[in-house]
Amino acid sequence: MSAAAYLLANGPGQLLPARQLMAFTLASHIILVPFGVALPFLTLLMNYRALRKGDADALLLARRWSAVMAVQFAVGIVTGTVLSFEFGLLWPGMMGRWGDVFGIGFGVEAWAFFLEAILIAIYLYGWNRLKPWTHFWLGVPLPATALLGAFGILAANSWMNTPRGFTLDSTGRPTGVDLRAAVFTPMFGPQYWHFVVAMIITAGYVVAGVYATGWLRGRRDRYHRLGFTLPFTVAAVLTPVQLMVGDSIARSVFHKQPVKFAAAELVWKTDTHVPEYLFGRMHPDGSVSGGIKIPQLDSILAGFSPATRVTGLTSVPASRRPTATQATIAHWAFDLMVVIGSLLVLLALWYGWCWWRRRDLPASPWFFRAAACAGAASVVAVECGWITTEVGRQPWIVYEFMRVSEAVTTTRADALWATLGVVVVVYVLLFSALLTVLLKMRTRWRTAGESGALAGPRAEFPESHTPYGPRPARQPGGPA
Repeated sequence: MSAAAYLLANGPGQLLPARQLMAFTLASHIILVPFGVALPFLTLLMNYRALRKGDADALLLARRWSAVMAVQFAVGIVTGTVLSFEFGLLWPGMMGRWGDVFGIGFGVEAWAFFLEAILIAIYLYGWNRLKPWTHFWLGVPLPATALLGAFGILAANSWMNTPRGFTLDSTGRPTGVDLRAAVFTPMFGPQYWHFVVAMIITAGYVVAGVYATGWLRGRRDRYHRLGFTLPFTVAAVLTPVQLMVGDSIARSVFHKQPVKFAAAELVWKTDTHVPEYLFGRMHPDGSVSGGIKIPQLDSILAGFSPATRVTGLTSVPASRRPTATQATIAHWAFDLMVVIGSLLVLLALWYGWCWWRRRDLPASPWFFRAAACAGAASVVAVECGWITTEVGRQPWIVYEFMRVSEAVTTTRADALWATLGVVVVVYVLLFSALLTVLLKMRTRWRTAGESGALAGPRAEFPESHTPYGPRPARQPGGPA
């Protein structure tokens, strides 16, 4: 039975469209999250280099990245606000019952959004109006506010995975809320750092991929080299770190959410010497077809020994665990995330080896082709991580305390399907507008670069001739 058929047969009619609407908006929003979290850090890093070394290319890059940062932040506010409303509109059962326990995370995220918007405005406004280091230091809190926003949303999500910080009264409602315990749940630390490192890596590879594409097209000046090297170096350094952080969160899931771990690893019965499946499909009877079976590896990865006992899906009744289809989805998402992460480690090692041996970028065009694809692959890995987290937790919206079907709205299913259709259209238009704006910015910058190459050094480009200082007087009859 497919996941959709299961939901239609075992839940209220509005459950499927509510889940599809939430999944679509979350999957769309998360594309922007790496840039909201990590692009301020990369921009300030480039700005710092420009000021320390008097580097005109770095200054131009920082200024252009700050413009991109502002555009994507504006769109991210829209998609993030939609998600915030959906929690209350689609899942009133959860928010009504548990909002007092874990709602603090959403409050923190809202304040972080507010502060980040103010700081971005100050940073953009200050380019032509503030002293160089004053402008830089006013931008330094930006990465901290971005991390604060991630703190809030990850606190809420980790609580849903390992709920703590409350007791239940005689009616089953939470009471005696301990906010500290509700925020710092067992899964918070592993989830937060795994998420933050993933955001920095993804933003680094995406930004570097833009300049890798330019490099492949023959734009091999210092500007493109610097635009590639700084973000790619940050991402490459953190990629092996993410491998260790990812192993830590997988081990935390093994101990704190054993049924989710069983779904992600296609473990049907509790046993030792459990094999590892690379991809493959689980059937309702627990058998697995396709994929690559590696004997005993799952037990070794979980507890460093073939004798490690791994909890299976049948350890709980069928109503308290993911279906075979949901387990397969979580498993494929998890495996794809691991495969992408492993390939990125190899790419980072290639880069590191060439830099260590020759203090230069790899000469092979295949490296730059891979680097150009790394950004898109990182975004896919981020999507896969959230799929694993959310699908592997089914059928719970609050793990072991509330099912998704108990939290869903009573709004008619046809109204929800219509809303989904409207949201899809709006989001297509929104992201099309974002892409159009970014492409127009790129075209304008490229045109400025070509004219600057003819007229003089890069410091004379229209948007950067006096990044710190008074604007030039407009000539009579000249452009504004």
